[in-house]
Amino acid sequence: KMGNAESNAYHNHLSRFLPEEQTDIDGVFDTLSGSSGSAGGKNAKATKKTMTLAALQAAHTREALPEQMTVRLYNGMKSIDLPGKSSGPSEQIAKEQFVIFMSDLLKGNADEKITIIMRMISKTEGPVKGKQIQEFTEDLIMSVVHVLNYRKELKGWTLENTRDSASGVKALASQLLSELKLADGTRPVGPQLLETSFNPSVIEDWVYRVPQVSVFLSVVIRQGLHVLHSIPDQTNDILNLVPRCKGMKGRGLVSLFDIPSIIYINSHLPAELQHKWQLLFSSRLHGESFSQLCGHIVNKGPCVVILKDLDGFLFGGFASHSWEVKPQFQGDNRCFLFSVFPSLAVYTYTGYNDHFMYLNNGQQTMPNGLGMGGQHGYFGLWIDSDYGKGHSKAKPRCTTYNSPQLSAKEDFTLDAMEVWAVGDVPESVTKAKKSILDVDPEAQALLEMAGKSRQSEGLREPIEEDEDDE
Repeated sequence: KMGNAESNAYHNHLSRFLPEEQTDIDGVFDTLSGSSGSAGGKNAKATKKTMTLAALQAAHTREALPEQMTVRLYNGMKSIDLPGKSSGPSEQIAKEQFVIFMSDLLKGNADEKITIIMRMISKTEGPVKGKQIQEFTEDLIMSVVHVLNYRKELKGWTLENTRDSASGVKALASQLLSELKLADGTRPVGPQLLETSFNPSVIEDWVYRVPQVSVFLSVVIRQGLHVLHSIPDQTNDILNLVPRCKGMKGRGLVSLFDIPSIIYINSHLPAELQHKWQLLFSSRLHGESFSQLCGHIVNKGPCVVILKDLDGFLFGGFASHSWEVKPQFQGDNRCFLFSVFPSLAVYTYTGYNDHFMYLNNGQQTMPNGLGMGGQHGYFGLWIDSDYGKGHSKAKPRCTTYNSPQLSAKEDFTLDAMEVWAVGDVPESVTKAKKSILDVDPEAQALLEMAGKSRQSEGLREPIEEDEDDE
């Protein structure tokens, strides 16, 4: 009878996977348990194989996942109770436990995930401290960055061409932890958060409301254990976790963004813009000039702007429309402001006014510069056309986005700036890249006969072919 119950639970979980996924999971388990799998995983003996922590730590995950994450995965598998096993927890992982673990974490709902996640946070039963959840969350994010780098899945971003990820891991972890709410609705913060005890229902609510936890776990399992990684995913959450990076290759630049902040900011962009970021402007590359900035970003489609002030604060905004030089506000309610350092956060539209984005240059009567949110003289984010000066006047909050002061000082000096086009560059831009002479070869031939060379040739930006920046 007991054996029957056991196989029922196992088959119910197995049936969530497509046949080719089942084969893949069988194969990974066989490798980990050291059996050849030639018996064809179908007979009863094959399911009696077991796996140890040492096997999990061996060649299979040693490079792909940090040590502490491997131990957490093992504790998660070990926590699964099998019907009919009353001999207390075993140090060995049975195939049923492995399959149920995969099924609950990759295909389950928050309720199914929570028991395993609780055991991944802490080996012992009962409530867990905020500090333990913080350590788990930091391990999780660090493992995502590590495994994507190891599997070469960063799509043109590298640990060399982005800011150091360590501070980004901490910043993203505290951003996700800020969503932890106690049963009475209060959100403990700072030192208080670390000492607070949280019971499973509170953490279940958190996992339910913060999709990144499940997405990151899924990445760690798929890429770390190399299971189901090649089977096209039914969900797109992992697909656009990291956007493709274009425009950095061979330029020796280090972006102001780090990998965790790219993942976080990208997740807040409209879905159709999450697949690609292309560098349009970098003050380190194109010089510190407002006219250079305008020349590189006008009419290039939606953009992400990021700045660093002299105090090291990093912040910026998402512009949902092409920038245009004009004395009116532009954009729509998909625009937002964000902070990357010292804290990571996104600030969205309040409904108070429609002062989303503003870009003006060379006008006598209106302010000249680039701004987002608030109003003239009091922008949530402002770069003056006298390049190098800016402000973030948001006492107590920016009216348009409800953002606090983003820079260290209200009036700041700019240290560096980048603008990234997100999504596909509008067709009008790719067409406009051709000079009139490219379009009309006769005109060019006439010029050459007259002995005149093309003056504009040297000034052109190299046209980026649409090849991968891998």
